Amino acid sequence: MAAGSEVSSHLTLEATAAGNQGQRVKPFTPEKAKEIIMSLQQPAIFCNMVFDWPARHWTAKHLSEVLHGKQIRFRMGMKNTDTGKPVPQFETACSYVEATLEEFLTWNCDQSSDSGPFKDYDHSKFWAYADYKYFVSLFEDKTDIFQDVIWSDFGFPGRNGQESTLWIGSLGAHTPCHLDSYGCNLVFQVQGRKRWHLFPPEDTPFLYPTRIPYEESSVFSKINIVNPDLKRFPQFQKARRHTVTLSPGQVLFVPRHWWHYVESIDPVTVSINSWIELEEDHLARVEEAITRMLVCALKTAEDPHNTRAWLNPTEVEETSHEVNCHYLNGAVAAFLDHYKTSKGVEIQALRTSKENLQKERMEMEGTHGQNGTMAAIKQEAASLFGPDLVPVTLRSKETPSEGGGIFESDGKDFVFKDGKHFAKLFCADRQQTMSTSDNAGVDQMASNSAPAPSQTFVSTDDLLDCLVNPQVTRMVALLLLQGKSCDSNR
Repeated sequence: MAAGSEVSSHLTLEATAAGNQGQRVKPFTPEKAKEIIMSLQQPAIFCNMVFDWPARHWTAKHLSEVLHGKQIRFRMGMKNTDTGKPVPQFETACSYVEATLEEFLTWNCDQSSDSGPFKDYDHSKFWAYADYKYFVSLFEDKTDIFQDVIWSDFGFPGRNGQESTLWIGSLGAHTPCHLDSYGCNLVFQVQGRKRWHLFPPEDTPFLYPTRIPYEESSVFSKINIVNPDLKRFPQFQKARRHTVTLSPGQVLFVPRHWWHYVESIDPVTVSINSWIELEEDHLARVEEAITRMLVCALKTAEDPHNTRAWLNPTEVEETSHEVNCHYLNGAVAAFLDHYKTSKGVEIQALRTSKENLQKERMEMEGTHGQNGTMAAIKQEAASLFGPDLVPVTLRSKETPSEGGGIFESDGKDFVFKDGKHFAKLFCADRQQTMSTSDNAGVDQMASNSAPAPSQTFVSTDDLLDCLVNPQVTRMVALLLLQGKSCDSNR
């Protein structure tokens, strides 16, 4: 036997022995996983990272036993409209039910009943979603269960279920298309599958952002992602949709400010997520405080009693102008305090992209000579793509139908309908500048016909869509912080 064959056989025997002992090695160390998360600029799926988490077995049935008798709020929505096509529904358009998980599972099995919390909702016509359930509230008397979620495996020591939220839904349950103002997102799929539609931050002008209904830290899209009205929203054709089906045991990484629409495609789905704080959040909090002040000021002046029309149910109540001023001052003070030893707020605030922040860290640590540029870091992160780190790919433009031109696998591979495989990394052009995206509004006006007289009326919501557009609030926040920085230097 050749020496090479002996080595190969020896390694095979060792691997078999390790497997027999139930030993599995995770593909990334916590340090490497965090490095990937903090440098990767596109969504990706981590595989084989949570096989030993106790939460891996948190099916809805198991959780119903753990939370026996506990009342949970479910959001109820229609599966299809009169046209027979699904339409994403904002939380303000949904009804709500207080029920236990046992009652949800009974209803979800189509065991109809003339009594109980779901009696008014035909299972064939409605979906139910227990979304956004914080562990600290859901398991307030069972805090030991926090340890079943081990985000420290991704490089965040001490992070567990205490910083997590739970999502339980039926077939058709969905989250409206939105972006999160704060942090990046790690999503662990426990039971069932969810389909994710994601769009990069540069496509924001094409997603027609709105802050009505208002919810802190969520910027919604006006578009029906699954069945868009391109006559009304023509710029959406330019958006670059990335799609993936997330399966049990996988963890999806959603980078900062990536838009996402999420739908449950199995009878029961269970997910756990955690938002990871980022350096950019200091500025984002100032932007959110400005947004809250403007939205509350204009909407309450319009009709102080009409809060349900514009306030998302996730917001407990409208806040007074005095309280909103307090929030804004607190956010500004926290930002200035955080950067008081930096090179100046004017420079620091303008250099809040992940690339520049990492570049500054390398400069301060004197490592830029060793690591080269950020392009080298991105290339290194991309080189890790493989069976254990799968990029979420851009959907083919060749087939614009909902089915797309891609067969989605379990996250290990992607193939076109003709059988051809994607390259290891699908590199989309991400060099779009702000000046280019600013032209979207001009293009839209040019592409639309002259509006009818009834369309020329400007509502409060129309004005707010302009005033609290993410690009506008970013500019206002920077101007405000620069002014305060000058004041503090007097």
